[in-house]
Amino acid sequence: MDDETLFTIGALAARTGLTVKTIRFYSDKGIVPATGHSPAGYRLYDMRALARLELVRTLRELDIDLATVRRILARETSLSEVAAAHADALDVQIRTLRLRRAVLRAVAERESNPQEMDLMHKLVNLSEAERHRLIHDFVDGTFGSVEGNPAVVELLRSSMPDLPADPTTEQVRAWMELVELVQDDDFRAAVRRMAEYQAKERADGDTTGLHHDLTEVVREEVGRAIAAGIVPESAAESVIDGLTSRYAETFDKEDGLPLRRWILERLEVADDSRVTRYWQLVGTINGWPPLPDLEPAFTWFGVALRASLVAER
Repeated sequence: MDDETLFTIGALAARTGLTVKTIRFYSDKGIVPATGHSPAGYRLYDMRALARLELVRTLRELDIDLATVRRILARETSLSEVAAAHADALDVQIRTLRLRRAVLRAVAERESNPQEMDLMHKLVNLSEAERHRLIHDFVDGTFGSVEGNPAVVELLRSSMPDLPADPTTEQVRAWMELVELVQDDDFRAAVRRMAEYQAKERADGDTTGLHHDLTEVVREEVGRAIAAGIVPESAAESVIDGLTSRYAETFDKEDGLPLRRWILERLEVADDSRVTRYWQLVGTINGWPPLPDLEPAFTWFGVALRASLVAER
């Protein structure tokens, strides 16, 4: 055997940066066995053993356990399979660290107490399925067996808040507020009343779904009235006439005082700023563009309708 191609444990330690104790441990475990021994009985290692030791060091630095290292060296499993598995595990760890960072930043900005921090950490670290379950429980608890508008139920279930892997502080705060909102008994009762109203309307023959176009018309028409300085309590009849006409067309109803009373009833049932806040929070969590604030327009419309009905008495 050519001594110039062999290394003592000390020489291996100098070349690899590992300690003599660590190399001896790998040798004793048969992971990097000695190639031979010197006349004095010292272990010697050739270039193949050096390469094997460097591979072991790399694998261990990647936090791969010794049992798996041994299987790789024995070719019982492929390095690519192990690398893929550990890359997936690192993805989970990275996501966890990002979530923790977001929670800590939110805690720092909110000056949270220890109890709130603990709750925030637990809620943020729920799985996607667990987070979705909170929303499904809210929908089940409000609409439940009530035959409300199925399009609304579908919208709620399909527009799930999906906290990203690397959330911003704002998204963490929005998630915390949304969880608090959907678990609020008073808000749930209000949404339940809306569902019951929808059920009553459907029992009376309303088969319409969502009314995005009608909502946009109200926002635009009332927006122009507000910009023009028109006060809802007076001089708003032309705006009301145009809008009630669109409602009559949308719901296939006859225009007139009964329709105006019916529209006002719908507006009053739906008049809850927390519904708007719900969608704003979902939008923040999902990274949607800012949603338009519809409250000023519908509040104006409600006041104008009420004043119009009073004047007709």
